[in-house]
Amino acid sequence: MTDDERQIRQTVRRFQKGVTRYGLIEDGDRILIGLSGGKDSLALLELMAERTRIFKPCFQVVAAHITMSNIGYESDPGYLQDFAQKVGVKYVCREAGFDASGDWRKSPCFLCSWNRRKALFQIAHEEKCNKIALGHHMDDILETLLMNITFQGTFSTMPPLLRMNKFDMTVIRPLCLVHESDLREWARIKGYRPQKVKCPHEHQSHRASVKQILRQLEEMNPEARYSLWGSMTNVQTELLPPKSE
Repeated sequence: MTDDERQIRQTVRRFQKGVTRYGLIEDGDRILIGLSGGKDSLALLELMAERTRIFKPCFQVVAAHITMSNIGYESDPGYLQDFAQKVGVKYVCREAGFDASGDWRKSPCFLCSWNRRKALFQIAHEEKCNKIALGHHMDDILETLLMNITFQGTFSTMPPLLRMNKFDMTVIRPLCLVHESDLREWARIKGYRPQKVKCPHEHQSHRASVKQILRQLEEMNPEARYSLWGSMTNVQTELLPPKSE
C-alpha cells in the first residue's frame, strides 16, 4: 500500500468515526451540503456522496454553492457543478450579498458567514432537506473553542450536531474528527482545483492567529488536540469557580 493510499484510508476512517460516534446520519435523511469550493467542502461532498452508496442508513444529499456579490473571493461554479455531477449529486447555486456599512460592529467575516448560512437554510427548506452538512474539521472546532474562551469568555464551540428547533433544521459537521492536514493531503491526491481568488479577509481575523496557537500547543504536546477535544466532555465543575449571579 502506498503512502497516498494510507492517507486516503485514514481520512475515510476518521470521517466514518465522526459520523458514527455522534449519530450524524439517520435513515431517511435528506442533507444539504454547503459547497464553498474549498478543499474541505469538496472532500465533504465526495465522502458524503460515497456514503450514500452504503445500504444503511439510506439517505440523500444535495450540494449548494453560495456566491457572495460583494466579497473579493471567487470559486468556479462550473467546476463545482461538474464535480457534483461527477459524484452523482444535485447541485444548486445561489447569489447572496450584504451591506457591510449597515452594522460597523460586525466584521465582514461575520456578515459573510451569516448571510451565506441564511441562504443555505433557505435552499434546504426549498429542497425539503432536514439537515445541513458543513465542512468544518477538527482544527476548526478546536480553534473556535480557543477563540470563544479567549474573546467571549465562554467554554463553547461548533458541535458535531446542532438541532436548531427555531428553524426546524439540524446542522451536522461530518468532518469533525478529520484533521486539516488530512484534507490538505486528500485535496492533493484527488487533484482538487483551488478557488480562483481566496478571501481577502482570511488572514486578518483572529482565527489565523489561533491556528498558529494550536500549532504551538501541538509542538509542546503532540497529543494537545486530543486533550483539548476530551476537555469538552470532561468539565469538572466542582473544580471551577461557582457561577456568578
